[in-house]
Amino acid sequence: MPGPEDDLKLLRDAALRAGEIAKQYFGQDPAVYDKGAEGPVTEADLAIDVMLRETLLTARPDYGWLSEETEDGPDRLDAEHVFICDPIDGTRAFIEGGTSFSHSLAVARNGKITAAAVFVPMRDKLYTAALGAGSTLNQKPLKVTETVNLAEATVLTTKANLLAHHWKADIPSVRKAYRPSLAYRMSLVGEGRFDAMMTFRPTWEWDIAAGALIISEAGGVVTDGYGQALQFNGPAAQVNGVLTGSAAVHRALLDLRPAFTG
Repeated sequence: MPGPEDDLKLLRDAALRAGEIAKQYFGQDPAVYDKGAEGPVTEADLAIDVMLRETLLTARPDYGWLSEETEDGPDRLDAEHVFICDPIDGTRAFIEGGTSFSHSLAVARNGKITAAAVFVPMRDKLYTAALGAGSTLNQKPLKVTETVNLAEATVLTTKANLLAHHWKADIPSVRKAYRPSLAYRMSLVGEGRFDAMMTFRPTWEWDIAAGALIISEAGGVVTDGYGQALQFNGPAAQVNGVLTGSAAVHRALLDLRPAFTG
């Protein structure tokens, strides 16, 4: 049976191919289709999804499949391993000519991520991780920040996550930053460029699966928005928000969060 590092090589090569396809469409006014509440999808998203599905499942025919751009089905729930992919994370940015979109690819085994690749092609940044083997950016090892004081922390998030109803009392006094791709945001935390990332809305697995392993293998902590461990390949393919960062900053933010009542 292939191990995490075998799967990582497969994901890495597929992510680079995804970047080549994206570059062919980038800035070329690709066709855009409206998915309603799920947002737009482009012909580039769909072309990359086809390539990923064919490439990855040909190599691992017994793995399940979960992708933003493939109609979901129950078969993946019975698979020991499952690919969890977002062909383009940050599609709106891609359409508008922004360069921080990414390709997010992961393998989960029994609900735990074991291999991950996030590629930001227009910035030539390839983040990878394998369970127990650390995480890298362009083959250089990553480590999360050592920031301890929350008041000094820079957090990747949106204004909505700093509204009062998300917090027990005081809204955390942090410096806020933003990138449109969740996978890239998480990778930047793993890189040590930012101290934490948080989102409290229901979050699709394909947006965060790869980034979760990149952060944890760089020494960070990754939970849902209430501090519970993340479990992947769930029936709804969503988790209850994400709170992640260096251990000290994650703990400081979690201490300010209300208990889960849902």
